[in-house]
Amino acid sequence: MNFVNLESSLEKLFDAVLLKIPVIIIGLFILIIGRFVIKFALNLIDKRFAKRNVDMSIRSFIKSLVKFALYALLILTVANTMGIQTTSFIAALSAFGLAVGMALQGSLSNFAGGVLILIFRPFDAGDYISSANGSSGTVERIDLLYTTIIDDDGIRVFSPNGTLANSVIKNYTKITARRMQFTFVISYDSNIKQARETILSVLNSDKRILDAPKKEVIVGDLKESGITLVVRAWANREVYWATKNEIGESIKNVLNGNVVFPSNVIKVINEGPDSSASTEAVKA
Repeated sequence: MNFVNLESSLEKLFDAVLLKIPVIIIGLFILIIGRFVIKFALNLIDKRFAKRNVDMSIRSFIKSLVKFALYALLILTVANTMGIQTTSFIAALSAFGLAVGMALQGSLSNFAGGVLILIFRPFDAGDYISSANGSSGTVERIDLLYTTIIDDDGIRVFSPNGTLANSVIKNYTKITARRMQFTFVISYDSNIKQARETILSVLNSDKRILDAPKKEVIVGDLKESGITLVVRAWANREVYWATKNEIGESIKNVLNGNVVFPSNVIKVINEGPDSSASTEAVKA
């Protein structure tokens, strides 16, 4: 009796397998084709990254992540084609991903920022940058979560990539020339034309000052203390700071000898018990 039941069960199993052969063949075909498609996609991504000169660390990480996602999708597709129920597995995987995402929300934000920085390259190691989040200095290293910056005081600053990628970044290394600007206050008794010519003579005598864009000496504000002159000139990035420091001192020296600066008026008020207030003006 048991032998008869076993034979009947085997026949049912054999019949079920025979019925499943077409879907099994289709599933194997999808698996083989899917592997070739995944390999082709990974090679395409690798070439794209190489063309854009993406950092090797982010390149390998993204390739591994994409490879895992594509193979997981392929396996689920093959299983579903063969009639295997995958709904519960997908639900469990989604719940797990949601829990991990909520637990690592800040780190994932920094990671996403690091990916964007390494792909689009708004700055590289060695560039001097400043950003709206308060970070400024020379970039020492770019990692997936943090960017290391050496500030002007020589302090190593670790800036989160999430806030850095979402802020306005000024890259001073990528430019070829940079504008310097000075502000001087002269007296209303001074000759503006003479002051302008004096300043322009200093700028023209320095070979580091570029002819284009044009050098400017214009009148700014008309203040109570005097007339504000705004001086603008351009220099190459490599010599910008040295030129700016020396030019500012040179202009001040020539103006001291040729232009009248505003005087400070100090009023001294003496009040006595037997006299009205007397006022004395002293110019400094």
